[in-house]
Amino acid sequence: MAVIDLRSDTVTQPTAGMREAMLAAELGDDVYGEDPTVNRLEQHLAFELGFASALFVPTGTMSNLLGLMAHCARGDEYIVGQQAHTYKYEGGGAAVLGSIQPQPIEGEADGSLGLDKVEAAIKQDDFHFAHTRLLALENTMQGKVLPLDYLAAARALTLKHGLALHLDGARLYNAAVRQGVAAREITRHFDSVSVCLSKGLGAPVGSVLCGSAEMIGKARRLRKMVGGGMRQAGVLAAAGLYALEHQVARLAEDHANAERLGAALSELGYGVEPVLSNMVYVQIGERAGALKAFCAERGIRLSAAPRLRMVTHLDVSADDIEQVIQAFAAFRR
Repeated sequence: MAVIDLRSDTVTQPTAGMREAMLAAELGDDVYGEDPTVNRLEQHLAFELGFASALFVPTGTMSNLLGLMAHCARGDEYIVGQQAHTYKYEGGGAAVLGSIQPQPIEGEADGSLGLDKVEAAIKQDDFHFAHTRLLALENTMQGKVLPLDYLAAARALTLKHGLALHLDGARLYNAAVRQGVAAREITRHFDSVSVCLSKGLGAPVGSVLCGSAEMIGKARRLRKMVGGGMRQAGVLAAAGLYALEHQVARLAEDHANAERLGAALSELGYGVEPVLSNMVYVQIGERAGALKAFCAERGIRLSAAPRLRMVTHLDVSADDIEQVIQAFAAFRR
């Protein structure tokens, strides 16, 4: 039985073209800065997103960690959303490894952080308090796309208070495709951006941290410290380059599939949150476990959560979505 996996867009498999690009990649030792394919990936993303420099790392968690640690010293503080990946889902790395104090605030329904709340959370220059150094945002945030005017206002606020602004752009290109803009129109508001290549873009491994030359220089040293230095990493970077060159525009197909799924489930009577990119959130409640088991029998992989997240990606077709809709309809009967 073919499997339809909606747990995350991290489950994507490399396409045939991507595998060919990986096989043909020019290689060198990236710790020495000598892998030409890694260098090309870093230069490509830095230029495309409007930054001076970039750094290829194994994971998005590491990319965000290096960004936070490059901006903040021990005992500094960053402001972040309660549900943000950098705060909730990355093992507390900023605090444990960077000695950086998180100041979480509750997010808004649209995925943003209320800028009045952010401003109120900024500490005074008083030795009783940690220094507030950074605001971290996420885009997309649980599938929601942050408006461009909001990003401009966040940039203005951080400049007013002398803070850096970091973007966890794990799904940056989903946001850009949804808004119909070049990714640079989003990233131009930030001091640093982490971009994941192994989610909707479909690469097997890797993220890229972009920022100033000085900031990326610090991040490169920190990457070595936390064990992220890789050798012939061009075989992985080639997959990322292929994804950026061939698999960005097709994200619109994932969005359309998610919209179709959300609309159909809503018609069936399920409580569905607005669908804005490739994520569908459905209120399942106490029947989450039963639904997971029911769908597993039909070759559909789901997480078992009362607020169920389903994520479309390049290995989920429009026909697959129809099968999922049929399964949910049968479960409801």
